Amino acid sequence: MKNIRNFCIIAHIDHGKSTLADRLLDFTGSVTDREKQNQLLDNMDLERERGITIKSHAIQMEYEYKGEQFILNLIDTPGHVDFSYEVSRSIAACEGALLVVDAAQSIQAQTISNLYLALENDLEIIPVLNKIDLPSANPEEVTDDIVDLLGCDAQDIIPASAKSGIGIEEILAAIIERIPAPKGDPNAPLQALIFDSVYNPFRGVETYFRVMNGSIKQGQLVKFMATNKSYNADEVGTLKLKQDPKKIIGTGDVGYLITGVKDAREIKVGDTITDSKNPTNEIIEGFEDVKPMVFAGIYPVENEDYEELRSSMEKLQLNDASLVFTPESSAALGFGFRCGFLGMLHLEIIQERLEREFDMTVITTVPNVSYHAYTKKHIDQAIIVNNPSDLPDPSGLDRVEEPYIKASIITKADFVGNVMSLCIEKRGVITNQTYLTPERVELNFDMPLAEIVFDFYDRLKTVSKGYASFDYSPIGMRPSKLVRVDILLNSNTVDALSALIHADNAYSIGKKMCEKLRQLIPRQQFDIPIQAAIGAKIISRETIKALRKDVTAKCYGGDISRKRKLLEKQKKGKKKMRQIGNVEIPQQAFMAVLKLND
Repeated sequence: MKNIRNFCIIAHIDHGKSTLADRLLDFTGSVTDREKQNQLLDNMDLERERGITIKSHAIQMEYEYKGEQFILNLIDTPGHVDFSYEVSRSIAACEGALLVVDAAQSIQAQTISNLYLALENDLEIIPVLNKIDLPSANPEEVTDDIVDLLGCDAQDIIPASAKSGIGIEEILAAIIERIPAPKGDPNAPLQALIFDSVYNPFRGVETYFRVMNGSIKQGQLVKFMATNKSYNADEVGTLKLKQDPKKIIGTGDVGYLITGVKDAREIKVGDTITDSKNPTNEIIEGFEDVKPMVFAGIYPVENEDYEELRSSMEKLQLNDASLVFTPESSAALGFGFRCGFLGMLHLEIIQERLEREFDMTVITTVPNVSYHAYTKKHIDQAIIVNNPSDLPDPSGLDRVEEPYIKASIITKADFVGNVMSLCIEKRGVITNQTYLTPERVELNFDMPLAEIVFDFYDRLKTVSKGYASFDYSPIGMRPSKLVRVDILLNSNTVDALSALIHADNAYSIGKKMCEKLRQLIPRQQFDIPIQAAIGAKIISRETIKALRKDVTAKCYGGDISRKRKLLEKQKKGKKKMRQIGNVEIPQQAFMAVLKLND
């Protein structure tokens, strides 16, 4: 146990976490030349394509240091703010963390927020200055920034380059010397924390755990404390590049467990595993429940695929514990689910994974956030509004509150004006402005969450030429003036396109939505009016013109009244068609409505 070290790698996006993990694996000889590839731990196609880590990945390495054999359990974590939940879970299973900072970009917003997560859990922090071989690197200045942030000595910071392999030996030595060995009682009853799980179609649910006290043996009867169910441990082992079965996993070690559980709902991340015959009395304090930020409806294209979609979502939830969903139905789209996501990137990723991993083509409704509505009847009783249709009648409404966030933006001093005007456009209020260095500024805003959901991050990157970094944390609910904008197609409300919008922006967004839909909906045999309405008041209208057959083509020359008669007959036919016709909305129309500001 004294030779075990559990650590994770935390950093901002693109500061080189996965590349550093690759070099550590190479250096410790955990991968053969044949298995080597970039972003080795990112095993999802999506991760490789986008070059981002979505899931935390655990792997065990063996390393000889000063004649002793050490076991190093590494967990590589995502850097994007949408996946910070993954980071909090990884941190719970570790004693130390490598804080990687890019020598060219210095400290960014996500660096700070992940660092605070680690410090809350009393982890030993090893600062690593990465990418020192870049021509644009500025190691002296960034070293000073890290010293200011951590309060450590400048010689504690390890200069390295993950790409070219500089400083890797020093990092491994620091891991062994500075990170404490795991604490725990090998003779106590078994107590293990589940920090992740994946669904394997052939073997059922694979559970990843960290043993806090006691040990877990193959064939042992184990109990999951959240559900109170017991299972046989069919296989236990450690997580090398491939799973490595073992007879026993001791205290302080990280491993996987296969029990043959097929039902995804029975295993909860953050749960405690114990021995069924001699259980522990203490449940491990897991990590706080995830709070979804953005809600959207996900519906199957065909209604008969509903059950299949449910089982796909349950399996996906295993792998991504931050996904929350409840069944709901819609008049336009039939049965589906109301899902909670951590942000727009998370929504995109889930949609992609459903298509790739489970062959499910789905329709996603307009995302929105969760509001609190109060009626005049019950002034103190909040009604949670996740869906625009849940908003009570405006006549009996007292007030609506929306979630606010504290946004922290770090940018270059040249772009302060652009960033400020963007945030004020998004109804933000500046609360603080700090110059970290003469060149770098930290801006703090209080902003409505609904405003940052859609395209805020992309626009922030644009106005700051890619320099600004962004991080946010919720600060509670505040009153707001919201209205429900409905979209009517051929005088029928399409509930999937309804949205709750701030009264000041309602007209412009309603107009944009109508224009966008006019471009995307194919023409029919009859005129289709597209209207945006607030209650009974129409605020915008566009018309898709009908495809018309030239009915007068066969009349050459002759009387105008004959032509008119034919045109009148056509007109009647169109009118009848309009009454009975259906308008199909293509899937891209739903997605395009989200990208209104492009």
